[in-house]
Amino acid sequence: MHVDERGHADARPVLLVHGGGVAGWMWRPLVDELTQRRCLVPDLPGHDHSSDEPYRDHASTVDALARVVEARAKGPVDVVGFSLGAQLGVMLASLRPELVASVTVISAQARPMRATRALVTMVGATSALAGRTWFARLQARELFVPDASFGDYLRTARSISRDTLVTSVRENLQFRVPAAWSQQSGAPALVLVGAKERRVMLDSARGLHRSRPGTQLEVVPGRGHGLPLQDPVWLAQRLQGWWQSGQSGRPGATSPDS
Repeated sequence: MHVDERGHADARPVLLVHGGGVAGWMWRPLVDELTQRRCLVPDLPGHDHSSDEPYRDHASTVDALARVVEARAKGPVDVVGFSLGAQLGVMLASLRPELVASVTVISAQARPMRATRALVTMVGATSALAGRTWFARLQARELFVPDASFGDYLRTARSISRDTLVTSVRENLQFRVPAAWSQQSGAPALVLVGAKERRVMLDSARGLHRSRPGTQLEVVPGRGHGLPLQDPVWLAQRLQGWWQSGQSGRPGATSPDS
């Protein structure tokens, strides 16, 4: 798995896990704000610089992320995941708690959908569209990809094979929260979701909050499914305030305006 590493070598590391259909470049605006942190930014299997390795399933990807942490960090790391990457963050915090100091879950679908076969089949049938510029622009707009990063998005879309696309979408739609997520002794968790996201995302965020003792939940006004790209400055402030507070109590960061 390709891993980009930014920031001070001796600083506390944070693992940034991107969503499906994008890659590590999506965190660039946030990394620019996290100037006091060491950022570990992988491209997940099947995506961009890791496209030679297909996306097989969430379980093997979590194992690969665990190996990244073990190889590049001297102790547990703060984990920040978005969408599919947030599901992976939930799994990593649940299954390998010794590697996770805290976990921030942004826009994770945590309720498995029923009758996904037809939807997954449709995704496979239309996969050839992903690399076409006009279609990529429509998709990029949905994720709030800035114009300056559209070239990165198009390159990533063209790198993703049909098998990776189908597998990652199926894993995303069928994701179930591990039972270990609800353990009292787990790492502190912050769950963020945009107020303008689909109901399943809002319900998922509330479910993740309720099921893990001590978890903080924030529904961010005016934001949809793309918070890290919509407002990286606010997100950096929120994360830094939360980390500095020791995850005890709510820091004084304000939510972005609609």
